[in-house]
Amino acid sequence: MRSTKHHLLARAIAAAIVTAGFATVACAGDAPAAPQDSTTAPAAATTLGKITVAANRYDASQLQMDAVNTVNVLSADDLKYTAVHNVAEALGLLPGVNVFNTGQSYFGGIDGASRGEGMFTSVRGLNAEYNVNLINGVNVAQGMAYSRGVQLSLLPPSGLQTIVLNKTSTADMDGDAIGGTIDFRTPTAFDFSAPTSGSVTASGRMESRARDYGDNGLGGGLAGEFQSKFGQEKQFGIYASAYYDKRNYVNSEAAAASSALNDGSWEFARTTAKGDNAPGFDPVRNLLSTGMNIGTSSGHTKRYGGNVSLDWKVDDTLTAYARATYGYAQTEQDTTYLQIIPANVSYAPIGTTGLYQPVIGRIATRFWYETNPEKADLATFQVGGDKTLGGWTLSPSLFYSFGDNDRPDHVEISARNDQYSSANFPYGAGTVMSYGADHLPYPMLTPAMNAQLNSVATLYARRSGQLTKSYSGQEKGGAKFDARYDFEDGALRSLQFGVKYSDAHREFTNRDWTTAKYTDGRSFGSLGLIDGGYSSVFPGVYGYDVPTIDQAALKRLIAANVTDANLDTCSNLYINNWNCNTQRARETVSAAYAMASFKWGDLEVIPGLRFEHTDIRNTFWSTPRDAGTEQPGHFARNFTHYDEPLPSLFVNYRDGDNAVYRGSIWTSYTRPAFVQLGGGSQVSVSADGLTTITEGNPNLKPIKSLNFDLSGEWGNQHGGHAMAALFYKSLSNYIYESGSNPVNAGTTDAGSIQYVRPQNGGDGKVYGVETALRQKFQDMPAPFDGFGVGFNATRQWTSVDLGLDGFHHQRIQNAPELMANAELFYEKNGFSVNLSYHYAGSYVSTYDYFGQNQPWDNLWIRPVARVDLHAGYAFAHGFQVDLSISNLTRNYTYWSHVGRNSLAISDVVDSGMTTLLTAKYSF
Repeated sequence: MRSTKHHLLARAIAAAIVTAGFATVACAGDAPAAPQDSTTAPAAATTLGKITVAANRYDASQLQMDAVNTVNVLSADDLKYTAVHNVAEALGLLPGVNVFNTGQSYFGGIDGASRGEGMFTSVRGLNAEYNVNLINGVNVAQGMAYSRGVQLSLLPPSGLQTIVLNKTSTADMDGDAIGGTIDFRTPTAFDFSAPTSGSVTASGRMESRARDYGDNGLGGGLAGEFQSKFGQEKQFGIYASAYYDKRNYVNSEAAAASSALNDGSWEFARTTAKGDNAPGFDPVRNLLSTGMNIGTSSGHTKRYGGNVSLDWKVDDTLTAYARATYGYAQTEQDTTYLQIIPANVSYAPIGTTGLYQPVIGRIATRFWYETNPEKADLATFQVGGDKTLGGWTLSPSLFYSFGDNDRPDHVEISARNDQYSSANFPYGAGTVMSYGADHLPYPMLTPAMNAQLNSVATLYARRSGQLTKSYSGQEKGGAKFDARYDFEDGALRSLQFGVKYSDAHREFTNRDWTTAKYTDGRSFGSLGLIDGGYSSVFPGVYGYDVPTIDQAALKRLIAANVTDANLDTCSNLYINNWNCNTQRARETVSAAYAMASFKWGDLEVIPGLRFEHTDIRNTFWSTPRDAGTEQPGHFARNFTHYDEPLPSLFVNYRDGDNAVYRGSIWTSYTRPAFVQLGGGSQVSVSADGLTTITEGNPNLKPIKSLNFDLSGEWGNQHGGHAMAALFYKSLSNYIYESGSNPVNAGTTDAGSIQYVRPQNGGDGKVYGVETALRQKFQDMPAPFDGFGVGFNATRQWTSVDLGLDGFHHQRIQNAPELMANAELFYEKNGFSVNLSYHYAGSYVSTYDYFGQNQPWDNLWIRPVARVDLHAGYAFAHGFQVDLSISNLTRNYTYWSHVGRNSLAISDVVDSGMTTLLTAKYSF
């Protein structure tokens, strides 16, 4: 567990930032003006590395045109005119970005999806851990337990002004971005035209699905910002913002896939005598769901944070700055499941066909409940400056970031009708589910089974519960120095070079306590945990009653029964249980680069070379066994080193001010997740003397990519902008996200010792085309000159060799083949209306979901479509009101299924529609 000092520091920083924001009268406000000085304008032959904000879509289009690399920019207005929950969902407005609402960490699967909000993004077919995430140019800490990805649901769209997504990387950018580099930017005082300004915003939120359950589903927030320039020559600037919001939700879950994975509630319709898939039958089309979980996911999320920027223009040649950002999110999530689970399954012959079919001996009706709390925070700090000396521009800076993703006090508790008997509720049929026109499964149960599902209180209590405490976090700090020399004439326009050093420390712990089973036949209702309920567990679909749980009573029950004797994380000895899921790592990265800019008329050529050296030192717990007997363990260490040269070449042709054509070849890489490099070590010795060591693999290679990009952008000076891009990525040493499980686990023998370790996969490729168009018809006669349309679409193809037999040509995780956004808008005289449509095609979420060592059982995500609406009006004297509705048609927000062409075994989440009303006063 990380030190108390760390958390006290986090709270102190949060308090300071929020106080700075609100005490100066703040809350997301006055639209920034164009950059006021050369320190914020993008320099020639550089990426958009300087902190530059875009107030509206037209500023964002100009930033894209000015960049030397392929970028997409979300402006302040883009973030304001939407009812999305967070910046992950906002990124889904951009071409080539897929937003997904669950991952492979400890709140993955339907547990994560049932929160009803996007959490992660993939860029150009590459998963979240293949992206670099920055805030104002600072690498954010990666607090996730089993992944290098960053959980973007932590950040609300109200806390930012501009998001810059770099699709390509020049030599002055970090090299470990195969997907993209996402830079979240906050403004400075010098981005505003007024000497002093600010705003206050109040918002109200309503979740429709919660109201379907009879809850109010209400939430809201308050945000503010203030900026001022002062001093005799207005050389000092201060910008501060703060926000607070809270969301209350109750969402619906139908979880047949999760039940199949965890409780074995699946079969083949036609089988062998042993229950295997019958020869000649497609295993996907032969699937049967024999049970499911039906439940609710309820809770709330509250977020607060803010940012501060201090800027000083010392003189015409020197500027200095200090910036800090902080975001905190606390989620309480309670999952309540009614369970239908098959038992005593046998296989009966079908006449004389030689085929068999399953016969379900009985049905177990059960209740399962878990809490899934999360506390996450993310902070960045930096100080630096820019100094010009003749043709030189020198830019030193120091930076620091920390991030946490903790899961404190995760509790599970259950009740069963078959706690003491395995004979009740006999069944005898070969299938349990029928399917409606909505493709959802409907259980075919006896009246007695239905009655028991509606009476959780009379089920037998299984135990007092199971408690898990997990803590994961990282601290990262370092320094960088950039220098550029600009030439006054000649083809060589600039030389740029720099160095960067970062030092990161991370720690993860997970401990589990399981109480003893009850033996006295007490009912679940006698525990005093039920404090109410919902009359329908899934309104409009499943009408079973479901209880709600008293959190205070649950905590008292756990506190009274959990002791040191219950600790059973993964071993038998206490010292091993305490430490076996503890991992620490230190990662240092040293980088240096050089790049030049040549220009011949309208042609720019930018060659560059970057070199990154990485040292990773992992510390983990090793649990030995002697002749099968567990021994006290110890902390062990391993080391990993990477040296990566990363050449790049960018060529741009600018046809006046209205067109730019880009071509680039660049290289990048991604380091494996820490848990794969240095996971805990388990040692066992068999009776015949064979020693098996299961551990992380410090010899894993980084995933590498050779990238090609061709793009063009056009502006017509009449409210229009268009973009088209072709991209290709050639991957090697591929590693997919596998959570805490060893990815692509392989076995190697060394005499009498056998090692089981994660392994790299093989080669892969990603290629595709992106298009975007936005046109305001400003030349039409009034009032039609306020209308406009926007559209972007991405078609991409992915293929990768996982390194496993039978998995040589797989789709890449979380990479739809088709994504699109379309928008019809009207903007005139302070009035704005936006009607938008968002689509993401199907994609693979998890490989080999059932562990069949074949790709037919991959877990797929069904296509997702969403319609959003925004309407707003800016009144006189700085007052503005906006109404946004997300998921206007109330489509299901998550639908996963086993096998690409079957919905027989699915998980479904219905989180309804979100309505957001904001009122803002700017001064």
